Amino acid sequence: MRPLGRVLIIAGSDSGGGAGVQADIKTVTALGGYAATAITAITVQNTLGVSAAYPLPGELIAAQARAVLSDIGADVIKTGMLGEVEIVELVAALLDEAARPAVIDPVMVAKGGARLLAEEAVDAMTRLLVPRAALLTPNAPEAEALTGLAVATADDLRRAGEALLQAGAGAVLMKGGHLPGERLTDVLMTPYGETSFETARIESRHTHGTGCTLASACAAGLAQAMSLETAAARAWAYVQEAIARAPGFGQGHGPLDHGWPLRQESSR
Repeated sequence: MRPLGRVLIIAGSDSGGGAGVQADIKTVTALGGYAATAITAITVQNTLGVSAAYPLPGELIAAQARAVLSDIGADVIKTGMLGEVEIVELVAALLDEAARPAVIDPVMVAKGGARLLAEEAVDAMTRLLVPRAALLTPNAPEAEALTGLAVATADDLRRAGEALLQAGAGAVLMKGGHLPGERLTDVLMTPYGETSFETARIESRHTHGTGCTLASACAAGLAQAMSLETAAARAWAYVQEAIARAPGFGQGHGPLDHGWPLRQESSR
């Protein structure tokens, strides 16, 4: 049997349940893993957007993480919304302390446009978290912010990915959803080669939390001792199906169907 796989998620809470730690927990659980959390911020949001965000004190974030690591443990650490320079610095120290592989989702802007990472924290993320990432999962705007390179085409996406590898990331999963075109291509890049994932774009406004979900799905696979390529392929397929099965909740950018594998299994 596949090992359960323990994932410690360090990220913000989404009251609407579509992104953040809620999406992370659902994803890891649906893929057979075990999710624990250290919450960095409380956000007030629904499918229409983020109306408020309240960061938690650094000592409380660190205490949550250390409580999990000292008892339950973690096979992989996954990060999401960090918000401020001080929290980026804190998480970098926690990653060194834990000595576990890290999946870094460089969350910067919510689907509705609200900023979730202070501008002055982008440099700290580039310096401190990119080199500590076993896997980095930026979308095109995040790749632009981290590298200073324009990302408007698939070739640009790969150039930015190469720059992030040179900056110290162990691997990068470059997400092409923000690029124009009827086809969507994500590219897993490592120092040894690349793997492309391509499909027809699903026309849907219900894509809230896709980045959180993809990163957590990758983290679950790595925690279950999958190879990076296998973990990324399963994660990518899981997210595509979760988008296709989105329940249609809310008036804005609705959530995915995170639980589809569980219902599929129970129907057999």
